[in-house]
Amino acid sequence: MPFVRLSLLKGKSPDYLRSLSDTVHGALVEAFDVPADDRFQAIHQHEAGELVFDRHYLGGPRSDDFVLIAVTAGRPRSRQVKQAFYRRLVDGLAQAPGLRPEDVMVVITTTAPEDWSFGNGVASMIEPAA
Repeated sequence: MPFVRLSLLKGKSPDYLRSLSDTVHGALVEAFDVPADDRFQAIHQHEAGELVFDRHYLGGPRSDDFVLIAVTAGRPRSRQVKQAFYRRLVDGLAQAPGLRPEDVMVVITTTAPEDWSFGNGVASMIEPAA
């Protein structure tokens, strides 16, 4: 049940954005134990100056193709699962849409089951369906 925010500079084509979205979801399914039909993402494209990132800090150099991927997950994953996810993600993004690994930053945050409502005003992970 992760929610993923993808932040990048404005100007990419709809095909690029679709490829980015599909590849991120594929890595979540393959390496982060996410069901294939559990897909919730928001893609944010920013004007120049609205996405601020250091081009050299821990892993650069970064280009204008930089993407920040923020994953909010409903349960913790092991260190090994996270490392496998990071590797699968950058390998996939290098293939489609063609991102360099240096341009991919990931932040994973975990939450409690009661922090999620998928609709109808119900804490979906802890309350039975009506």
